[in-house]
Amino acid sequence: MKNFLKFLLAILIICSLTIGGLYLFQEKFIFLPKDLDQDYTYNFPSLATNVTFEELFIDTQDGARLNALYFKVDTPKGLVVYFHGNAHNLSKWGAIASQFTQHNFNVIMLDYRGYGKSTGKRSELAMYQDALVFYKKANELFPESQTTVYGRSLGATFATYVASKNKPRKLILESPFYSLTDVLKIRYPYLPAEKLLKYNFNTGDFVNGVTSRVTIIHGTEDGVVPFKSGEKLFKVFPEDFRKMIQIKGGKHNDLATFPEFAIGLYGELSY
Repeated sequence: MKNFLKFLLAILIICSLTIGGLYLFQEKFIFLPKDLDQDYTYNFPSLATNVTFEELFIDTQDGARLNALYFKVDTPKGLVVYFHGNAHNLSKWGAIASQFTQHNFNVIMLDYRGYGKSTGKRSELAMYQDALVFYKKANELFPESQTTVYGRSLGATFATYVASKNKPRKLILESPFYSLTDVLKIRYPYLPAEKLLKYNFNTGDFVNGVTSRVTIIHGTEDGVVPFKSGEKLFKVFPEDFRKMIQIKGGKHNDLATFPEFAIGLYGELSY
């Protein structure tokens, strides 16, 4: 019995240390940024010859400075406001602009606080406010009636938030989650998710304010954001304004390699 009690105590200590470590260092797991020198020069050799881009800086009320890239084609059909995932920076994400420019859409992308050249103290509220400031800048460049808001993974939360506060033409979400708590519950059901997370990123909370048509694209074998969480988000949008494109066998970072992704994306952009 004594040995059994020692074993239980050891398990409790290990669990406590694990949960405590996750709570204290959760930003290290949620955000995976890479910074850039302020004089870094962006270069995207894969862009078509008819595509140009310019670098933009957006100042916020709390003193942060946000870095963005604006990709332009000769005769744009509209603008895509792109919110990227939780890793790296615009030096990587900028290459994805070609998914939209090849269909004659301009694209504007933002680096979050602490990513690339963007500065500022990070908080969930500050990131939501940054998304609105960024969207306001986008509206200065292109009419909102021709604007599609696009969010990938973590960026889907900001995209949905922006769409809930504005009236873009369309909202497209790639590999989104219902909430960060929901993801943690699915992947680690034994952890006290509600008490553990300081960041909620509850995308589902913003659904009621969205009035534009919504398309969700998600891989069925996504090991980062479970398909189940994306499906849960899809179901809370009104039936008449939602569509889901399931990429069978698709994972979190390979959806663009599936032909149904390109076909579906072009169809939704053009719809």
